[in-house]
Parts: sequence; C-alpha cells; structure tokens
Amino acid sequence: MNGKLKFYRGALVFLFLFLSAPGSHGAGMAVQACFSPDGRCSNQILREIGQAKQEILAAVYALTSDDLAWALVQARKRGLKVQVIIDQGFDKENKTSKGSFLSQQQVPVRRISGIGKGKGQGQGDRGLMHQKFAVIDQNIVLTGSYNWTLSAEKFNHENLLVFRDARPLADEYRREFFRLWETKK
Repeated sequence: MNGKLKFYRGALVFLFLFLSAPGSHGAGMAVQACFSPDGRCSNQILREIGQAKQEILAAVYALTSDDLAWALVQARKRGLKVQVIIDQGFDKENKTSKGSFLSQQQVPVRRISGIGKGKGQGQGDRGLMHQKFAVIDQNIVLTGSYNWTLSAEKFNHENLLVFRDARPLADEYRREFFRLWETKK
C-alpha cells in the first residue's frame, strides 16, 4: 500500500472513530474531505461562503487568495457578519496577504500572533496564529491544514474537512474564535 493510500485510509478510520465515539459531536453531522493540490478545496470554501446566510468567522494563518477574499467582501456586502483573524507576522511580511484589502472593504480583521517564546517578547520572539478554520452560520465548520492561498490550492499537499449540521462542534470553534479575537496583539 503506498503512502498516500495509507494516509487516506487512516484519515477515514479516524473520522469513523471520531464520529462513532460515545459523546461525540457526530449525531447527524455530515463530513466531506478535500485534498489539494488541485483538489478544488477553494471551490468548497467559496460554495460555503456563497451559501452563508448570517455569519462567517474565519481564523486562517495565511489569506492570499483573491477569490476567497472577494467572497468574504461580497458576504459582508450581503449583510452577513464577517470577521477574520490572520497571523500578524505573515500579514506584515507578505505583500500578497489580503488583511489590508479586507480592512479597506470594511471586513473586521484582527492580526494576532502566538504566545511569547522568550524574554525579549518582540514580534520575532512570538509564535504564530497558525489556526486554519472557519465557522459559518453557527452550523458549519471548515478546518484542516489548508491555508486560504493560491499555493495551498495549486502546489501544497493540504487537506480541508467540511463539517455540516455540526452545531456542537461549531460552538466549540466559535468559542475559540472569540477567545482569539479578544487576544492582545
């Protein structure tokens, strides 16, 4: 069995065990997996953003995708509550980061970093805000290694899981989102 097949088999076993475990969040929940490169994971995200009706909360380390940034702006213009958290260092150092664009389009953006690593605690001494998740309408969770970037879509080996009808799981991710949102820079 090759490595890729072993990975997929392991991921499916994990999902089965997670969803069937006592007290799991899996009752009635549907899960879809997407793998890149060229798995069209961005299309999955675009579809979920396009179908959103009330709220989109996204915490993603890197957001450089024009399409995904525009979809968030359009959702905001449709009257949805849209909030985005991105890594402060990545946004500052990467010219293609969409943090400033989103802010200019009236999408609330927080730029945060991880916890301080050393005594100096300057920006270089801090960890990353390395989350990659979104919660849509308090019922859908997108998560995985997938960054919201062109590189994730075209070049990197990444994964995205889409959990639908997942209110208890979405509630946990919403709590984490707002905990991060309140984090000091």
